[in-house]
Amino acid sequence: MKLIRYLLFPVVPIYYMVTWLRNQLYENGIKKSTAYDFPVICVGNLSVGGTGKTPMIEYLIQLLRADYQLATLSRGYKRQTQGFIIADQSATANTIGDEPFQFYQKFEDIIVSVDADRVHGIGKLMNLKTPPDVILLDDAYQHRKVRAGLNILLTSYDDLYVDDILLPTGNLREPRQGAKRADIIVVTKAPQALSIDKKQAIINRINPLARQAVFFGGIGYSDVVKNAEATISLDNLKHKPFTLVTGIANPKPLVAHLRAQGLNFVHLKYKDHHEFQANEIETLKRKGLIVTTEKDMVRLQSHFKPSEDLYYLPIEMVIDRHAEFDNLIQQFLKWTQKNLG
Repeated sequence: MKLIRYLLFPVVPIYYMVTWLRNQLYENGIKKSTAYDFPVICVGNLSVGGTGKTPMIEYLIQLLRADYQLATLSRGYKRQTQGFIIADQSATANTIGDEPFQFYQKFEDIIVSVDADRVHGIGKLMNLKTPPDVILLDDAYQHRKVRAGLNILLTSYDDLYVDDILLPTGNLREPRQGAKRADIIVVTKAPQALSIDKKQAIINRINPLARQAVFFGGIGYSDVVKNAEATISLDNLKHKPFTLVTGIANPKPLVAHLRAQGLNFVHLKYKDHHEFQANEIETLKRKGLIVTTEKDMVRLQSHFKPSEDLYYLPIEMVIDRHAEFDNLIQQFLKWTQKNLG
């Protein structure tokens, strides 16, 4: 695969021109971008693959849910439906996508919606009898038809966008100068013990604009695995060999964390958003104890009985200078309500 991507390098300049021209059309008002008079927060990245968008959305939900009626709006990647859908009791990972379904299962007090057309989706949300106070756009950084009030750009610590090139050889969806649209940049999956000097070196490489704030975010892992009926501490897992099943873009940090806990497991790695087939489910059921990610759990749980040994490891986003980060979000909401509402 890597060889093929290198062989496709001559396509990179073409991809650059297409994406650059598209951005210029939006920047110069030739293509329409819709702004709103209520808070819309976009979380996204420049790269394909996982940068921690789901934990960031959940961080924002936890931060704001007590004071605002929230709605999430996602594309609903790989769902088997079309158009605008609000999650309800009939929702599954197949009907709204695995990540939105994860939001729906965890947060009963918010509106979880999907629509590939974000402008249409926002319109439907705001026409509800009780519209949301704040809309969180999941993975919409390249959706230029929407002009979010606040753009949060994520980039992985071990795969910074400044070190990457465009598809198909690299992983960038658009040229690196697209980062200028961000209001906040979060370096995700960073070691929690990262020194101040190393953080500053990374900030220097990113070279943010004066108006851009840069933060570092790590993944905080729970000390237990759980399912709907039971919980097992990681300490107790040290004496129970298990199979780790992942269908996420970058499982390396998770694998490293579990290895560091002294756990004994075999890792079965599937592609991101993998759709498990019947024969794969049967194979997994013969593996005994299975530990998976929360995102994979929402796709696997319907195939397992509650009594079967399927558990997930909860995670959360941990942000350095979190009080400053939280304050920026709150300031944006207060400014929007005062000046646009």
